[in-house]
Amino acid sequence: MRKLPSLNALRAFEAVARHLSMKEAAHEMSVTPTAVSHQIRQLEESIGSPLFERRVRALVLTPQGRALYPVLRDGFDTFAQALQRIREEPQRSHATLTTTAALAARWLAPAVASFQHLHPDIDLRIHASDVALDLAGDGADIAIRYGAGRWPGLVAEHLFDDAYAPVCHPRLAVRQPSDLASHPLIHSQWQPSLRDVPDWRAWVEAAGLALETERGLVFSDETHAIGAAAAGQGVALVNLPLVAPELESGTLVVPFGPVLRRFGFFLVYPEHRREARTTEAVRAWVSTLALPRDIPA
Repeated sequence: MRKLPSLNALRAFEAVARHLSMKEAAHEMSVTPTAVSHQIRQLEESIGSPLFERRVRALVLTPQGRALYPVLRDGFDTFAQALQRIREEPQRSHATLTTTAALAARWLAPAVASFQHLHPDIDLRIHASDVALDLAGDGADIAIRYGAGRWPGLVAEHLFDDAYAPVCHPRLAVRQPSDLASHPLIHSQWQPSLRDVPDWRAWVEAAGLALETERGLVFSDETHAIGAAAAGQGVALVNLPLVAPELESGTLVVPFGPVLRRFGFFLVYPEHRREARTTEAVRAWVSTLALPRDIPA
């Protein structure tokens, strides 16, 4: 443990030694000459040696003072330079974007490197959850939400619409709606807050079929449902914009319609954060991404 005199006393000595004047040192430190003189006296008592010779209208450093002064001068200069470097270093920020697990995995994750390229001083944090975070708190700065585009107190910028239809691996040879009875239906769970969701029950009703929709496989998010369908485990009702790569490659096919269109995806943030640097960065980045597109059945 270092045993040192008070920092104020050391600062006072360094200033007086540099100016050789109690008055000028006091002006620099924004204190009275009496206060500076008191600090010098305490320092001299602490080290047991005089640091100045008090002459008529003049101060002269003693040998002890001449030994101590350059050490303190260089030390304070080093402190000042280090603090200046810290002040001049660019301050890193972070932006938290929350969205559904499927959208995070299938649209945002493949493009996150481009955000770092555009904004190297901002760390992007993606929170993937099908439960919407409260943007009024500290959990997230901005969101991509699925819904009708109306969230009180939030700005909502439309990105793209949904398009739900059955998809499956081509080897299942599903060619007409009646074939669904011979294969598992793959479900993904929906946010409890959403109503009129495009699930299998809604699709069967729109198709005018008599089909039991409660059977089959259930996954907690759409990403796993897509994976199961691509592996030939059944027929999934999924959002076509999120499986465009699989449809283009032939890993998945849309054997028939109809295509359900219910809601859209919106970039959402509080009004008071519209001008925030992190909000503007995420908005600018999202605008550069190729929007997911559905491939009609």
